[in-house]
Amino acid sequence: MFTESWLSVGPSLDDCIKCNICSSYCPVAAVTDLFPGPKYVGPQAQRFRENGQPHSPDHSVDYCSGCRVCNEVCPTGVKIAELNARARAQIVADQGISLRNRLLGRNELLGKVGSIAPSLANFGLHNPVSRVLADKVMGIAKEAPLPHWSRNGTFGSWIKRTGDQRLRSDRKVVYYHGCATMYYEPFIGKAAVAVLEHNGFEVIVPPQNCCGLPMLSNGEFKAARNYHEGNIQKLTGYAREGLAIVGTSTSCTLTLKEEAPELLDMHSEEANTLKMAVWDIFEWLRELYQAGELRSDFHRIDMVLPYHAPCQYRAHRVGKPAMEILMLIPGIDLRESHARCCGIAGTYGYKVEKYQIGMDVGEELFGFVREQGDAVEMTACDSETCRWQLEHGTGLPSRHPIEILAAAYGLYDLEARALVGS
Repeated sequence: MFTESWLSVGPSLDDCIKCNICSSYCPVAAVTDLFPGPKYVGPQAQRFRENGQPHSPDHSVDYCSGCRVCNEVCPTGVKIAELNARARAQIVADQGISLRNRLLGRNELLGKVGSIAPSLANFGLHNPVSRVLADKVMGIAKEAPLPHWSRNGTFGSWIKRTGDQRLRSDRKVVYYHGCATMYYEPFIGKAAVAVLEHNGFEVIVPPQNCCGLPMLSNGEFKAARNYHEGNIQKLTGYAREGLAIVGTSTSCTLTLKEEAPELLDMHSEEANTLKMAVWDIFEWLRELYQAGELRSDFHRIDMVLPYHAPCQYRAHRVGKPAMEILMLIPGIDLRESHARCCGIAGTYGYKVEKYQIGMDVGEELFGFVREQGDAVEMTACDSETCRWQLEHGTGLPSRHPIEILAAAYGLYDLEARALVGS
């Protein structure tokens, strides 16, 4: 994918000073020789991929997990992870895409199909025979922590069913739930709605599409563009009304804010209006708190809670607002993880050739959780795939911080993952 404008990620490669800090911090390069490091496959190789240059034959760029640790540590602001994503897209444009990667990119479609008969879909995806077949035929690792479809209906069916019970208020906020909450973890959305309503906001849940990140990660830029255009059409009207659009998936909100516009060169007035209205839900709740408008009628929760801020959250460059809010809850002994990455990186750790790399990367986080001792009964993390990886690597349940906050308000049962009284 070539540079199309000065707003594109391409021109940032000329800011690379070859200091190699990105390679020193890269969690993937630290555990495998298959990935030579961000500088080599990113800005260095990109010079040979720009307009008029022969395309690089080096497929090692496919081993970049897109965790963005390189972007965080780069002293000159080179958008290395985005350069690598564009290089993968160029490989797909030149050589096509595998059936596996095409399927893994269609989170919304898979969610819809599986939700028609979730028990049957869960059996089909998770029984040992099908996992071995998926491993051998499709290249989806049999050990990978794939999600389970909700057997209690989708988040959309719940919000429709409870429409007459929802709060009506002059203070309104739009909720972007994403595919995971819609089809696999509707309890995350229920907890978010409960918290927002508890603070006096009417929650609007409009039609919406997948953010497109799974497709961007697997190099399907054309299909991802269709999804982002769909979200612009469906959500920009709310942004023009001055409403905040909050999301509980850190990767989805980052994609709407930044990754889709930058990677796809979508910089129209409508796209910019949407990106400026999107917030991570805890980024937005922290604004409420700083304005003195966040309710603080918290119940005490006595627990040791290891918390991991996912890579995509750190890429928002908003600090760690979820941790700041959780620290307000009496009784919680919050332990902050400084691990670079959990290793799953969206669909990266699902792939048979990358599963063990993902687990080796995640060991830094798994070890941190073990070091917190036997008092730990669960962990917390904002990203759905990171939570699934955390559970897989530690054997402990993991919760979204919005579930913890809802429980602190007395609205949510952390064990049952259900609203109190539902």
